[in-house]
Amino acid sequence: EVQLQASGGGLVQAGGSLRLSCAVIGFTSDEYSLGWFRQAPGKEREGVSCITSHHGTTSVAVSVNGRFTMSSDNAKNMVFLQMNSLKPEDTAVYFCAANPKDYCSGYAYEFPYWGQGTLVTVSS
Repeated sequence: EVQLQASGGGLVQAGGSLRLSCAVIGFTSDEYSLGWFRQAPGKEREGVSCITSHHGTTSVAVSVNGRFTMSSDNAKNMVFLQMNSLKPEDTAVYFCAANPKDYCSGYAYEFPYWGQGTLVTVSS
């Protein structure tokens, strides 16, 4: 059974930083991509960042480019999202997701495995 467990959310002032973590359990595919998504109240879920297995490449949404960085620790089966210079519009529930395909996609429907989400609230 594949499980993803996201953590690290919280309340932070604008301009502050948070680091999200996601533990990936039971995912045995040799080729995969791992992604961070977020969903603000009343809005659709959007892709934030993604990393692939073999190529190790990452991609980020334009809205967070230069502020958010995704990384992985393959030995620990963990992925992280370092979020700097946070803005109130970054407020959302953040999810990590896994896809047994070695390419990055910003579309949530391409990821069959999801964690429970962690809430990030940025105050102005």
